[in-house]
Amino acid sequence: MTLHQTRRIAASDLTPGWLDDLMAAQRPVVIGGLVDGWPLVAAGRLSAQAAMDRLLAGYVGARGAGGRFFYNDELTGFNFDRGQAPLPHYLDRIRADASGEGPAIYIGSTDVDRYFPGLRADHDLPGLFGAAVPTVSLWIGNRTVAATHYDSSHNLACCLVGRRRFTLFPPDQVGNLYPGPLSPTPGGQVVSMVDPAAPDLARYPRFAQALAAGEVAELEPGDALFYPALWWHQVEARDGFNIMMNYWWDAVPDFIDTPMATLLHGLLSIRERPDAERMAWRALFDHYLFGPAQDARDHLPDHAQGPLAPLTPLEARRLRAMVMQRLNR
Repeated sequence: MTLHQTRRIAASDLTPGWLDDLMAAQRPVVIGGLVDGWPLVAAGRLSAQAAMDRLLAGYVGARGAGGRFFYNDELTGFNFDRGQAPLPHYLDRIRADASGEGPAIYIGSTDVDRYFPGLRADHDLPGLFGAAVPTVSLWIGNRTVAATHYDSSHNLACCLVGRRRFTLFPPDQVGNLYPGPLSPTPGGQVVSMVDPAAPDLARYPRFAQALAAGEVAELEPGDALFYPALWWHQVEARDGFNIMMNYWWDAVPDFIDTPMATLLHGLLSIRERPDAERMAWRALFDHYLFGPAQDARDHLPDHAQGPLAPLTPLEARRLRAMVMQRLNR
């Protein structure tokens, strides 16, 4: 099945407030040439050697795995080893593997401000994220594949050196993607058990529905891809040397907790209850969490709304204390 191409717009056609417009639409979009003027993009067009910069840590995986960082066959571990070494060690290994037959080397999620001070002076998108403070990371390696996963934050992925291909699936396809174990995970997030490049539809038949809903984004150096939180994505680095820089940010204040804590606690407190009870709890969750917030509070006077009132840092601390008290009973 041929995946739909992700919508593409040219950076030159962007209008003020374009990121807000993309956030409102909640669909992936490729922005062609958004970071075309960044020095690393220009260096990469000269040669891989010209673009090689410094990094701290890396993942090393077997080329026999197709460069895809995943589980071993028994789901008892992974098909790669983690390691730390000075940056030149990994760059030398990438440089020496001109044939592309050596091990896959993946240096992921490296904090730019911590390990590359000064890089953002001429590699940045200042003012784009408003009041949000994004986490900015570098991803460097040779030909690798990050298995299909999701992130809890919104993402703007900037392709600097080499080409990237993203295969994307909307959040409602989670059941058709056959998520793997919650823990351990290859890179900190749950991954799909299906390889989109060679799906076993006899074992994972619902993946055909995910393919029908999926799309693919092809990035050249200088391009960027926006996709919202919780969109599943496989990321392929397609050249012998690749650099990507991404921005993660949340559309809520820092005092709002991660919903993953709620999901994990739901496994502990709800999943094993009888069906009728679980459906009753679903109705309560719909009322208090997923329905309009005002429906749960507008019939109460302000002084009686308590945790149902708009959340503030103070109320968040109170709620967190209530949760901890219940967990520690």
